[in-house]
Amino acid sequence: MTGHRIIIDTDPGVDDAAAILMALASPEIDVLGITTVAGNVPLNAALANACRIVGIAGRPDVPVMAGAQDPLLRDQVLGKYALIGAFPERLVGRGAVEPAAERAAGFIARQAREAARTGCAITICAIGPLTNIALALRLHPEVSQGIARIVCMGGAFTALGHRVPWAEFNIYADPHAAQIVFSSDVPVVLFPLDVTMQALFDAAHVAHIRDTGGEAGTALANLLSEYDRSDPVRYGRPGGPLHDPMTIAWLIAPDLFEGRRATIGVQVDGQTSGHTYADFTDHDARTTVMRQVDEAGYITLLTERLTHYGTVAALSHRGSKGK
Repeated sequence: MTGHRIIIDTDPGVDDAAAILMALASPEIDVLGITTVAGNVPLNAALANACRIVGIAGRPDVPVMAGAQDPLLRDQVLGKYALIGAFPERLVGRGAVEPAAERAAGFIARQAREAARTGCAITICAIGPLTNIALALRLHPEVSQGIARIVCMGGAFTALGHRVPWAEFNIYADPHAAQIVFSSDVPVVLFPLDVTMQALFDAAHVAHIRDTGGEAGTALANLLSEYDRSDPVRYGRPGGPLHDPMTIAWLIAPDLFEGRRATIGVQVDGQTSGHTYADFTDHDARTTVMRQVDEAGYITLLTERLTHYGTVAALSHRGSKGK
């Protein structure tokens, strides 16, 4: 697969930052825009963080937009580090760009309608709660014709949840939105915790990102070090997962992953709200659930892509010395 035109819908978030940086460093991917949603942090912090990530990536040409600040119906829940809010400047520097005026659902709808008109369907990489995408699909039903697929990090089947025991956070934060997306006529490629927790980044990987990734790599390594994701008790070995970049990695190197089709359901209310379940017997299902990842291949792909920022910095420094 090459030449993907994507929108990243996100609630940055440390692993969201890694996914955005990976996408912006990959020549196979054209990032049309980044839309933000409340989730890991409140909307204003998610927007600020996305702008800062785009800034340190040196890509002010990529528009960043605000989206939904609340779930569709449920009371809002935020991520583990929500009280931290915007990334501290001491960790990521000042690389902010200004947000665009357009709102997220409107941008998604506009891009999808244009894609349908031109016959060049877009991909949405959904790495936060699915509120913006559900709104776009419900408010503008024709937009589904311009979306080739939604590549989504969310859900848990055999794995336990990671915000509550029964649910993955992105689905738990807005289960009604997830239900709308999973029941739409747009194909979904789903990366649940079952697969994202198979690949663990340890201290050596973080050091490599810091040493080779320029300013962007340093910022990401700072975030990974500050908000340590390692949990040897749960994972059985040192290291922690980077969930969200798998959506980008699949677009670049789908052979790293194995999946199986299923129809996905979401518990939208009650004590186990946000719980996802899968029917793997439905051969007409429109969702492909990823179940296996080549851990070494995924880690190598992500870390190699991040070296782009170090290479650009080195070339810029060399050019300035030659003047």
